[in-house]
Amino acid sequence: MKIDTGATAWMLAATALVLFMTPGLAFFYGGMTRAKSVLNMMMMSFGSIISVTVLWVLFGHSVAFTDSGSSLVNKFLGGFGAVGLKGTVTAIQQGTAPDHNIPLLVYSAFQLTFAIITVALISGAIADRAKFGAWMVFTVAWASLVYFPVAHWVWGTGWLNKLGIEDFAGGTVVHVNAGAAGLALAIVLGKRRGWPKEPMRPHNLPFVLLGVAILWFGWFGFNAGSEIGVDTTTGLAFMNTQIATAVAAGAWLIVEKLRDGHATTLGAASGAVAGLVAITPACGFVDPWAAIVLGLVAGAVCAYAIGLKYRLGYDDSLDVVGVHLVGGALGAVSLGFLAAYPALTSQHKGLFYGGGVHQLGLQVLGPVVIGLYSFGMAWVIGTVIDKTMGFRIDEEAEATGVDLTTHAETAYDLAPAGGGSVRTGHAAAVTGPVATGGTAAEKKVEA
Repeated sequence: MKIDTGATAWMLAATALVLFMTPGLAFFYGGMTRAKSVLNMMMMSFGSIISVTVLWVLFGHSVAFTDSGSSLVNKFLGGFGAVGLKGTVTAIQQGTAPDHNIPLLVYSAFQLTFAIITVALISGAIADRAKFGAWMVFTVAWASLVYFPVAHWVWGTGWLNKLGIEDFAGGTVVHVNAGAAGLALAIVLGKRRGWPKEPMRPHNLPFVLLGVAILWFGWFGFNAGSEIGVDTTTGLAFMNTQIATAVAAGAWLIVEKLRDGHATTLGAASGAVAGLVAITPACGFVDPWAAIVLGLVAGAVCAYAIGLKYRLGYDDSLDVVGVHLVGGALGAVSLGFLAAYPALTSQHKGLFYGGGVHQLGLQVLGPVVIGLYSFGMAWVIGTVIDKTMGFRIDEEAEATGVDLTTHAETAYDLAPAGGGSVRTGHAAAVTGPVATGGTAAEKKVEA
């Protein structure tokens, strides 16, 4: 088969865009945390890049996108014929049309970036209180036992794919999957010290806006690249991504203004992410007018959904559940009503386009099954880690700040201008509002 150089060039660019999203997520999450834990929060995203890349090469690609050889096993788990990316160097991946052929390694790299950011998304639920080493162990276990099999179920040749579920770019595989795992870890680790009585406001809103800008930019590769080619559907996914994101940001601001009296920068950023999440499974399947509807619904519903943590008592630090679990489920289920493109059979179209309830049932089944599986596995993995090596930092380290106690660094030099002999570098002493109480950990660093 002949390689389509244009499609290959586009997929290389899309892959770079999606990878860029994870550093963007680091800024987005980092800005939302308190100043004493921003570096740890950002390191959790960068740590995911490290661990998932290695796992993907060793066996992740193989488990997700090859056949096991057994019809029964293959429903749930791919094979091991491509471990170490064996046989992929000269292989060709057929795209959505015969003239969309690209190198299999390019397709594998594109899918790798999805695996990376899915794992990184989970970290926002446990900000300020997780051991970095324990987090890295979790990334290895969860990617291996949850993400790779779920990708096989939906995008490989697994059972949900065979049933006919539609998920253009990851509403179930990425967002419901990560959101459910985040909820489980938030329960396992428990509440932050002082939450919800103490205010825990974002320490750097410009970081938040920078992060969401990078995410928005990279998401065009995330969604439009999922066509695995360049055609009218690529353009549709690209345009719908812009529409839903802008509308959702506006909807969130309206909710804030009516509910709280103020439209905030954090609200605009959160609304944009909610729109990006919700349009992800639907971007290549719905009309532009439907993207407006989905953006409105996602922006408003997610703005209210983040408040569930206060009512139900789970400390989802950065609203992974309210935005990613809820938004991803909304987008996936919406296809049961709104799916129209590409040339779907009547069985796979939404109710508004002549489809039946069968597809709607599948679009509900996917988020439910994947959400329950991810939640259960994350709870088990998190509990085992907590009982063995400990998942949560101790109370003193949490009060001092995980940046200083874990990484021996601080994000900001808060020493008075021209004053004292405060050292900088990996063992810098902390002064100003970041330091709290003169704990033993601080005294050790200052010694």
